[in-house]
Amino acid sequence: MVQAAGPGESGEPDVMCSGRVLARNGHMCTAIGPAAEALEQVDTELDPLPLPTTSVDLSLFQLPFRYIRLSSEDPTRLYGSAQDARDGNNSVNAIEAGFDYVSWLECQILDGKAVYMVAPGIWMRGGGDCSQIGTSDFRGVSLYRTPQRPFGWILSTVDARSQPGEGALSGTRYYRYQVVWIYEEQEVGGLTWYRISPTDWVEQRLMSVVRPDGTRPEGVESDRWISIDLYEQTVSAYEDGELVYATIASTGLQGWWTQPGTFQVYAKLDVDTMQGAFEADRSDYYYLQDVPWVLYYDQARAIHGAYWHNGYGYPRSHGCVNLSPVDANWFYRWAEEGTYVHVYDPTGQTPTDEEFFGSGGA
Repeated sequence: MVQAAGPGESGEPDVMCSGRVLARNGHMCTAIGPAAEALEQVDTELDPLPLPTTSVDLSLFQLPFRYIRLSSEDPTRLYGSAQDARDGNNSVNAIEAGFDYVSWLECQILDGKAVYMVAPGIWMRGGGDCSQIGTSDFRGVSLYRTPQRPFGWILSTVDARSQPGEGALSGTRYYRYQVVWIYEEQEVGGLTWYRISPTDWVEQRLMSVVRPDGTRPEGVESDRWISIDLYEQTVSAYEDGELVYATIASTGLQGWWTQPGTFQVYAKLDVDTMQGAFEADRSDYYYLQDVPWVLYYDQARAIHGAYWHNGYGYPRSHGCVNLSPVDANWFYRWAEEGTYVHVYDPTGQTPTDEEFFGSGGA
C-alpha cells in the first residue's frame, strides 16, 4: 500500500493507493512523497506491470461507412438506378480497374443480384449477396503520464528466446499487436535484441518501438505536436512535454517515401476520396472512397484511417501515414489545423532531398 503523504499545498490529502491501483490507475495517486517514490519504482524495476494507460472513448470505434472491394481486372460500371445496375444498361460512368474500394449507402437484391448505392442516385452491380469488408479494430495506447522506458508492439507471432541471439526458447509466445516493455537492449551478430520480460528476449525486427521523448523537436513552435518515426513505424502525440497517445502506422514504401521534415496540418477533413497512379502504365492505380479522419500536412500526404488493410507496423503506402480507423479518429479529434507534424528517420535511411519526393499519395 502506498501511504498518504499528508496534506499537500492545496490542502487536500494525498491519495493512498494499493500496488494494484498504482499499477493500473496511477493517475489516481498523488505523485509526491511516498507516492512519487512508488511511481518511480514502478518504472525502473524489471517488473511486468501494465503501461500507464487511460480508457478510450468507445465512440472512436464507430466507423460511419460500409466498404466493398471492386474487381481489379475490369472497370466497375456505374448506373443511374438500381434497375439499370441490375440489368447492366445505361452506364453513366465507370471506376478504372485497380486497387479500388467504395463505400455504399444501400444494398438491394434484385432477381438474385446485389446492387449497391455508392453515392446518392449512383448504383453499381455486385455479387449474389450484400457484403462488406471487415475493418481493423486495432488501437494504440492513450497515456496519463509519459512512460519512463521504451515500449512497443510485437509485429508477428514469435517464440521468445531465453538469451539474446538464436539460443534456447524461453517457453513464452508473443502475438501480433501485443504491447511490451523494453527493459534492455543487446547487439548479437549484428542484430539488436530486446529484453521484454525477466526471461524473454525478442529480435528488433519483430517489433515497433516507441522511445518517449517530450523534448520539442527543432522547428516545432508549439507545446502540442505529432511525431512520426519512419524506422519504427510509430506515431506519437505530445502535449506539454508529455506523451499522451502512441500507436503503429504504415508509412510510405521505398520509392514512395513519407518525406522527413517538420510540417503543420493545413487541412482537416472528416472524409476524403483518394485516387491516383504513379506508374506510366497505371498498373498501380488506386481509388479509395471515403477515407476517414484525414489530416493533410505535406502536399497530398496525410495522416488518415486505412480501412483496406491491417498491416500497421510495416511500410505500405504511397507516402501517406496509414492508421487504423480508431487511431485516425483519435488523432483527428486531438489535432487542429496548424498542429505540428515532425517526421523523422533516426537511421537516416530515408532520403531528405526534395528531388526524391512528389506530392505523395494514399
